[in-house]
Amino acid sequence: MPANPLRGAVDSLANSRGRSARHILLGVGLTVGAVAVSALAARMNAADEEVYEIYSDYDEPVVAEAKPPSRIFATLWPPLFMALTLSGLRIWNAPRSPARTQALTLWGTVQALNAVWMALGPRRLGGQLAAAIASLGTAAAYVWRARQVDPPAANLVAPYVGWIGFANVLSEGLGRKAAPEQTLH
Repeated sequence: MPANPLRGAVDSLANSRGRSARHILLGVGLTVGAVAVSALAARMNAADEEVYEIYSDYDEPVVAEAKPPSRIFATLWPPLFMALTLSGLRIWNAPRSPARTQALTLWGTVQALNAVWMALGPRRLGGQLAAAIASLGTAAAYVWRARQVDPPAANLVAPYVGWIGFANVLSEGLGRKAAPEQTLH
């Protein structure tokens, strides 16, 4: 039984046994900051839920924008971002090694691609899809490398990889479905 139960719980959760509080706090700051950038990009790009339709005598063709319901994303992203943050923190706290450095590099790349993907939003479906596909491949490589450093960290990211794969299929399908159709309002 550790002398300080709180420190024991933190060490278990963050894979930080033997690390200083300063090292742990620096890791928390870096991982939370990186994930926060992606979350802010998503928040800034979020579409307004309240859309008012204006009626007039003039019927101008309006192309309907295809996008998945934002409530789904709003429900799924927070736990996925938390898992990504904790995974990155666990890798950060792992013993120094080339595998750890590669895993951290891949983790950072996943965060950068998330920010790009979210910043592009549904208005730039082609760029968003390209960033999402790159993010999927990078996240899969991160899981592979993280498993060699800290298997629980890799397990934390598995739901994210599944979701990003599903989101790619969903985005691509919506893009294909929305392109030829025009709706008159």
